[in-house]
Amino acid sequence: MVDKDDLRQQFIDAFEGADYPINSPMDLVPALPNGPATSFESGEFSMTAMELNSELSGAEFPYDDVESFVDDVMEGLEDEGHI
Repeated sequence: MVDKDDLRQQFIDAFEGADYPINSPMDLVPALPNGPATSFESGEFSMTAMELNSELSGAEFPYDDVESFVDDVMEGLEDEGHI
């Protein structure tokens, strides 16, 4: 079972170092500890940042802060049935 709170915190920790506002997924790459290979895992959920980008088509850039970006990521993962 996916711990949504834990997964959300993983996203915040990984993406909060980006230089906001962000205008595209490429703006996030420098903040990621392992670049596009950064992995997010909780329960049966496992996805790299690169996979996350390809799975989430609903992100509406620009984002002014990490919270609004992560809100949309979590919503997108739920809508797509990943969590």
